[in-house]
Amino acid sequence: MAEEYTTYKLIVLFLLQNTDAKLTNSQLSELILDNDQMNYFHLQQAIAELVDARLADKQTVSNVTFYSITDDGKQALSYFEDELSEARKEELLSALKGSGFQVPSQILSPAEYYPDGSGTFTIRCQIIEKNSRLLDLTMDVPSEEAARGICHAWPLKSSKIYEKIMEELL
Repeated sequence: MAEEYTTYKLIVLFLLQNTDAKLTNSQLSELILDNDQMNYFHLQQAIAELVDARLADKQTVSNVTFYSITDDGKQALSYFEDELSEARKEELLSALKGSGFQVPSQILSPAEYYPDGSGTFTIRCQIIEKNSRLLDLTMDVPSEEAARGICHAWPLKSSKIYEKIMEELL
């Protein structure tokens, strides 16, 4: 059952990430329940847990609650998105489009770091579009502070860096 709840949360994160709009509880319910992804109570539990874990943001305006994915939610989804089958992702994207939501092109730019055992840190920065790795950059940096700074800046600067690399190589 724990694995099912993980899948439920991934479904919600996937929907939140793949629309340009913030979604209301009603919109999420409609998208998920109409496509038999989970029942209403599981959906509400998944949303609450995502908000509690700060993977999704909850904002209430005039008695309407809107949800959006946080940067931490995007990062978590980038690590675990493969747990959702391609067929399920296509079904969810189709449901979004069918409901009139704009679906942005899906470009992920995850970055992570870890100590390499010799006092330096290894960082790995990627650009992934529609499950194809466009760029996979791994390098060592001298400190954890530098690694953290690069990983933080990567999502903001990855497209410019990619453009510059392609410009230099082509």
